[in-house]
Amino acid sequence: NEKLWRRAGPGGWNDPDMLEIGNGGMTYEEYKTHFSLWCLMKAPLLIGCDLTKVTDETLEILKNTEAIAINQDELGVQGHRVWSNKGGNVEVDGDVPAGDYEVWAGPLMSGQFAVILLNRSTEPVDITANFKDCGLRENDVAMVRDIWAHEDIGTFTSTYTAKQVPAHAV
Repeated sequence: NEKLWRRAGPGGWNDPDMLEIGNGGMTYEEYKTHFSLWCLMKAPLLIGCDLTKVTDETLEILKNTEAIAINQDELGVQGHRVWSNKGGNVEVDGDVPAGDYEVWAGPLMSGQFAVILLNRSTEPVDITANFKDCGLRENDVAMVRDIWAHEDIGTFTSTYTAKQVPAHAV
């Protein structure tokens, strides 16, 4: 689905298949990662679990209004991978190759950007987002917000580094 990001937009959305939150087989962090990617890619949010057996943890993820707002943003530009430790920000056939540590980004109608720092590895790791890779200018100043903690992290210039992103987490 990520490779098709340029083809998505109002009137035609890419659908990476089934939203798996609450179906078992993933950790809480993996479910948050799954939902985060779905929201950034503007994928249809169709709950795929049995709502008669849903846990509070699952509902917390599915009801995250900040994540849903990114998914429903009126600009409708699908976010995509802009950097990885395997390919830097050099595009190969129009795409940045997947790696163990990735930065995904997409613009929002407000002029802001939604950014995911993704750790696909099995160990915690520091991940840095260069604002220029994400669509901002090199020396831009940006306020960073954690939509899972529902808190502002601070204001940063040119880059932001998330410390010790857990395994399989954002």
